[in-house]
Amino acid sequence: MAVDSVISSPLGPPATEKDAKALQFIEETTKNTDLVQERVLSEILSRNAETEYLKRFGLDGATDRNSFKSKVPVVTYEDLQPEIQRIANGDRSPILSSHPISEFLTSSGTSAGERKLMPTIHEELDRRTLLYSLLQPVMNLYVPDLDKGKGLYFLFIKAETKTPGGLVARPVLTSYYKSEHFKTRPIDPYNVLTSPNEAILCPDSFQSMYTQMVCGLVMRQQVLRVGAVFASGLLRAIRFLQLNWQQLAIDICNGTLNPKITDPSLRETMSGILKPDLELADFITKECCGENWEGIITRVWPNTKYLDVIVTGAMAQYIPLLEYYSNGLPMACTMYASSECYFGLNLKPMCKPSEVSYTIMPNMAYFEFIPHDPSAPPLSRHSPPRLVDLADLEVGKEYELVITTYAGLCRYRVGDVLEVTGYHNAAPQFRFVRRKNVLLSIDSDKTDEAELQKAIDNASVLLEEFNTTVVEYTSYADTKTIPGHYVIYWELLVKDPANNSPNHEVLDKCCLAMEESLNSVYRQGRVADNSIGPLEIRVVKNGTFEELMDYAISRGASINQYKAPRCVNFSPIMELLDSRVVSVHFSPSAPQWTPEQRC
Repeated sequence: MAVDSVISSPLGPPATEKDAKALQFIEETTKNTDLVQERVLSEILSRNAETEYLKRFGLDGATDRNSFKSKVPVVTYEDLQPEIQRIANGDRSPILSSHPISEFLTSSGTSAGERKLMPTIHEELDRRTLLYSLLQPVMNLYVPDLDKGKGLYFLFIKAETKTPGGLVARPVLTSYYKSEHFKTRPIDPYNVLTSPNEAILCPDSFQSMYTQMVCGLVMRQQVLRVGAVFASGLLRAIRFLQLNWQQLAIDICNGTLNPKITDPSLRETMSGILKPDLELADFITKECCGENWEGIITRVWPNTKYLDVIVTGAMAQYIPLLEYYSNGLPMACTMYASSECYFGLNLKPMCKPSEVSYTIMPNMAYFEFIPHDPSAPPLSRHSPPRLVDLADLEVGKEYELVITTYAGLCRYRVGDVLEVTGYHNAAPQFRFVRRKNVLLSIDSDKTDEAELQKAIDNASVLLEEFNTTVVEYTSYADTKTIPGHYVIYWELLVKDPANNSPNHEVLDKCCLAMEESLNSVYRQGRVADNSIGPLEIRVVKNGTFEELMDYAISRGASINQYKAPRCVNFSPIMELLDSRVVSVHFSPSAPQWTPEQRC
């Protein structure tokens, strides 16, 4: 029940006094965006004034914006790599930060194809925890009575590594889950998980997933929301249930745990949760034994109110499949974060995925923005970009995000392109557009991730009458042929393969539909210049992208942060994909193009 309206928030009536304080903090911080940003920059520059990096640019202790902007350059990861490598190798002098670097946070592996090492300091955990603490009070404004049940969240860690200098290197979520901030978090009736810490913190991904699924099934009537970090993670959990429901049912029937679960602390914890339940085992068998998995989430967890997953950016392609498995439950995208920095939150988390906008919290770091103009020539070091402050952005414009953090990243290009959709008080709200420079290119054409996704969506329309969905995809620019051409790998879900599946001709037409959706430079290359060959779709057998994920995890990728690559060129991955191809299709004709469409 909402607390007295005396402490009501402009965002809505808070559920508790604790929520009221959190919502008040959001209001006060976003109303004073520019002042908060000025204070954050001053704090960062004053505390790091004696670092080697800032002294290099002659700030001489200055903490004002003008000095900072005029003297400190905008940089990429490659620019900072020598300093980062020194820290990784054991140099403990104040290179980037005056505070000791506590660990490295590794990127998800999708940034230019390499895992990057992001230095961080211990107090950043406080900042991340603060942002997490704001999510539930906002959600409580839109979904009542979440204190009456639990959340089934599939959360994982990965085994960490150490740099030559002895610092831990691990994904940001592994860092958070293994921290005392998470492990000893205060009990909150609005944020109770079905998974015990021992299951989340088990480094073996099978044992972790298995026991989290057991807990979710045992407590199925108490589950009010189902989630993972990314949409792909939740789909992986559903696939896990498809493959393992028989053993899960046996364990629940007998009240005994699969012998493959060998972690002692996990077995001890599960002994207090898993009890013989023949009725539940029979229910699982009945729901999972058939081929029809439509609505499986709401069938198994009938009180689920929403899915809590990221479905923006590259994750948008999973929306149809999540709708299929959940009977169209709402999908909440709650926050925007990266390994480099946690940025902000969605103040309307129950909006449609296509309408998701994140409000950047100005206390998290100092934010600047490069106006993004796709038609402009690439910037050089001799023509530095013009950066705009957080409070001065224009609605409708796209910008590339640049951050300065307490941990010592200064004017660092994250690589995310964002579109300003509006403001909450004085804080801009953003739609995530894409990661910058994720491209297919054969000649002068440039196809980015958003454009590729749009082409996939348009081609998928041809599959609807066959009750077929593109489950997963990736691509590469095949330059071995003359001329080169785009190759798209598709994994399909054919819901009625016996009676109604797309034939060869339909899939050929999908190739053409994709080409019709691509930009005019591409189509000119196809039609007038003959510099690009017909687009090719290679359909791979079911489970191929799960194998791809397993391969990436075996090479050190984080199961929490893994995202299927939208473009590939790594030989072992190409070989895996090509070994799973079941049919090959090409555009039957050239797409439409006229000289007037060059713009």
